[in-house]
Amino acid sequence: MAKLKWLPEAIEDFERLYFFLLDKDTGAAEKAAQSILSGSNILKSSPRIGRYVHGDKNKRELFVAFGAGAYVIRYRPETEDSVVIIKVWHSRENRTI
Repeated sequence: MAKLKWLPEAIEDFERLYFFLLDKDTGAAEKAAQSILSGSNILKSSPRIGRYVHGDKNKRELFVAFGAGAYVIRYRPETEDSVVIIKVWHSRENRTI
């Protein structure tokens, strides 16, 4: 089973997403946090489950359904025993990478 490492930027993303919903609906914020954490935990047993990021075969993305969209967990499998979570966002966010 692989170990997860969250980069500081990914932790900031998680907190941003949580607090965005917390201002609107405490229950939704808790469910969102649980969805993201459950999705990331899937990577422990299946680190290569996500799709490749276009143009970068070292990075992958896992989509975790939530509401009218999904949370996107961008990560990099380092070894069979280690996964690094790089970024997290909601698919409905207006963003550029």
